[in-house]
Amino acid sequence: MFFLIRTAFWLSIVIMLLPTPDSMKTPDGVGAAQAVSAASATMSDMKNFCARQPEACEVGSQALTQFGHKAQASAKWLYEFLGEKLGNSQTAAVARQPKTASADLEPGQNTLTGEDTAPAWRGPQRQAEAKR
Repeated sequence: MFFLIRTAFWLSIVIMLLPTPDSMKTPDGVGAAQAVSAASATMSDMKNFCARQPEACEVGSQALTQFGHKAQASAKWLYEFLGEKLGNSQTAAVARQPKTASADLEPGQNTLTGEDTAPAWRGPQRQAEAKR
């Protein structure tokens, strides 16, 4: 729901900023400043909606909560459904693959030796360098 509201808001902003063709201009057109002041007045009016209509806000809050629970249950159902359908086939494919030893790996894999992975040697620090 909020996605649709945000999308409508941003689309209206884009449409407002696009230039109007000369054939569609009217002499008493609304300027950008007037549109911004009307939008800010609408937003300030929306802020006070719950103070004027507390019942509508309470019912709307309950409806959104119920919608959220339904969305959560639907997402859980979809996750479990896809896990059953796709998970079984992927798990079976992994189980069918033979386990390979490190010698059977493709070229370029597991090529580091013990010397390659050992940390670089550092000699003892001199006392003069340690005092600095």
